[in-house]
Amino acid sequence: MKKAKIYIPNKSPMQSGRGKTDKWVLEYETNDPTNNPLMGWESSNDTYAELRLEFSTKELAINYAKKKKINFELIEPRKRKTIKKSYADNFLK
Repeated sequence: MKKAKIYIPNKSPMQSGRGKTDKWVLEYETNDPTNNPLMGWESSNDTYAELRLEFSTKELAINYAKKKKINFELIEPRKRKTIKKSYADNFLK
């Protein structure tokens, strides 16, 4: 059976906020990527690589993968580090 990964995608570089980063994604891994010699693009004969499923919670994504007997890897999101600084710190150095 195919292997998939379940994760929360990173925010787009065009985003300033953290909106639309609360969805969990189940995405299949491509087994045989090949380079197209004419255009130089990466291509594959695997149609599962085009499939991307979104879920509102991690548990729904895991339950779906177990129900469909999909081998999956769960990638937990990292905690965001915030440094509290005072406005006055800009002028102290």
